[in-house]
Amino acid sequence: MNLSGKISLAAAALATVLALAVAPAAAQAPVYTIVPLASSIKFNVKASVALAGTFENWDATLTFASADVESGVLKVTIQAASVNTGSGMKDGKLKGKDFFNVARDPTITFVSKKIVQTGPTTFEVAGDFTIRGVTKPETLTLALTGKGTGSGEVKGTMAFDRKDYGMNSKIPFIKIADRVEVDVDLKATQVSGPPLVYKQ
Repeated sequence: MNLSGKISLAAAALATVLALAVAPAAAQAPVYTIVPLASSIKFNVKASVALAGTFENWDATLTFASADVESGVLKVTIQAASVNTGSGMKDGKLKGKDFFNVARDPTITFVSKKIVQTGPTTFEVAGDFTIRGVTKPETLTLALTGKGTGSGEVKGTMAFDRKDYGMNSKIPFIKIADRVEVDVDLKATQVSGPPLVYKQ
């Protein structure tokens, strides 16, 4: 083999090694962590007496299959017994069998099925919402701040009809609406991987 042929083989070998080295890096996905201490999950219901509160114990994960922001999956698991309205009577009623029924179904969950970017910093997140052991499709509408910085805040709201999940009862002496709004405020920080790629 002449010198030219050896150089060509060496170049081909080098190209193969570089391709193998770069491929895993290109396939990496962004990894984010959600900081619970800086985040919150709250709810409110229109009622004759103020009915709003927060959940003190929950966990959320945000994972991506690739750098495409729409490849993300959001999972939220709430310990229903951690509800805090500031009123022991209201908390006890919400934990009971007529509402969250925490003895039988201790967790409330949301698992996203599809994330769609609807604007430069807005998203619609369709997923499965489970409460009292009943699962139905619901949509969480989110807005992002800190886009492109690797550290940001995601705020959003999801509304559902409590009667769709078997919560047909009332709280004594309190008239409450059927519509429940859940507000999420999640602080997320990127810990590894490439930056997210947005649609716009």
